[in-house]
Amino acid sequence: MQAARKECVAHLLTTDPEHLTTPDRDISHRASWILAAVIVAMGIPALLMHVVHLDLPVVVTTFIFGVGILSAAFLLGGASEAAQHDLPASLSLAVLAFVAVLPEYAVDLLFAWRAGTDPSQAQFAVANMTGGNRLLIGVGWAAVLVAFYFMKGGRVVSLPNSISVEVGVLLLATAWSFSIPIKGSISLLDTVVLFSLFAFYLFRISRHPRAEPEPGGPSAMVSELPKNKRRLVVGAMFAYAGLVILASAEEFADGLIHTGTDLGLDEFLLVQWIAPLASESPEFLAAIYLVWRNNASAGLTALISSKVNQWTLLIGSLAVAYSISGTTWSGLPMDSRQQEEVLLTAAQSLFAVMLIVDKRLSWSAAVPLFGLFIVQFFLTGETVRLWLSGLYLVLAVALFLRHYRGVRTVLWETLTGRDASARAEPVATRR
Repeated sequence: MQAARKECVAHLLTTDPEHLTTPDRDISHRASWILAAVIVAMGIPALLMHVVHLDLPVVVTTFIFGVGILSAAFLLGGASEAAQHDLPASLSLAVLAFVAVLPEYAVDLLFAWRAGTDPSQAQFAVANMTGGNRLLIGVGWAAVLVAFYFMKGGRVVSLPNSISVEVGVLLLATAWSFSIPIKGSISLLDTVVLFSLFAFYLFRISRHPRAEPEPGGPSAMVSELPKNKRRLVVGAMFAYAGLVILASAEEFADGLIHTGTDLGLDEFLLVQWIAPLASESPEFLAAIYLVWRNNASAGLTALISSKVNQWTLLIGSLAVAYSISGTTWSGLPMDSRQQEEVLLTAAQSLFAVMLIVDKRLSWSAAVPLFGLFIVQFFLTGETVRLWLSGLYLVLAVALFLRHYRGVRTVLWETLTGRDASARAEPVATRR
């Protein structure tokens, strides 16, 4: 009985309200607002802990602030969906691109800022950035493929033609990222290049025709509110999420380091995997939710867009935070381990780009995506990192040779904003 009730509520949350009867609409609205209240309540303990410093075990406080970041991430996602009704397309894209990974930014930029006065913190900035990027592909992309196969029986996720921009920009950013471990730092030159790529990305996608948003759950209820009330609620959601992040980011980051010390664990690995997992999980869940609603393409596209964001804007922001805090023009320094971590992340990124260059992703790709990721999760030695980097690069080169024409097509469509298939039309006409 309880399982049937949960299934009913889930169905109501994902059904178009216009097709619900009045009693069903009331249940759907009530369930959505209850869910929204639960998400808001998840952030309250973090706010209270920030004001009232209770003497609790470090593991407990870290968990509380981690849940706060999770709450903020869900709120930002819902608010950004509802905000699309009121913002111009280009501004909406800029806001959405930023808020999608704001919790990740909060933790990572904190470490980069601290590194300006405490060089020992630089390793944690690199750890959090590389961990977030590798989780996004190794777990996020793979999870969409597995969910699509087991939920819908689908074997191939076809991506829209417009994905060329994401793939092309991600390819260019990845090519540039290989220079970072060679230089041994994330510099302001990297910031200029990667910020420029992100601005170009926004420019290109802002020229695409945009479909009307189709939010579900609480964000759908907010979208149905009258204009002024909707804007007030969306503003309140953004403000509350921002407060929770400000209250939680520093405490959560410190808690991870202290927890590692207390438990005898590697602090670097805790910051690299646990912190990004908390901030990335809402994106993963949202992607799985879209698969459940028969829109696996949208779920995977959202994660690809998030990867573009983190591989350009986030990396470039680290150098800015470090330079301002340390009042220096030099880049965020990296030791040999961090250089290896960035190399491994860049190699994984190149492999992932080659997998989607033909605008489709087979469910069988989940095996190498997750399998190679899980190896590095448990085996953390220098030799393993270098071997995995080499394996990723070999696989990427093999895929490049197989999809060479696809790479050319994607770059053409990215740089020109035109469908590559249109280039053949004049030739065919002359013939």
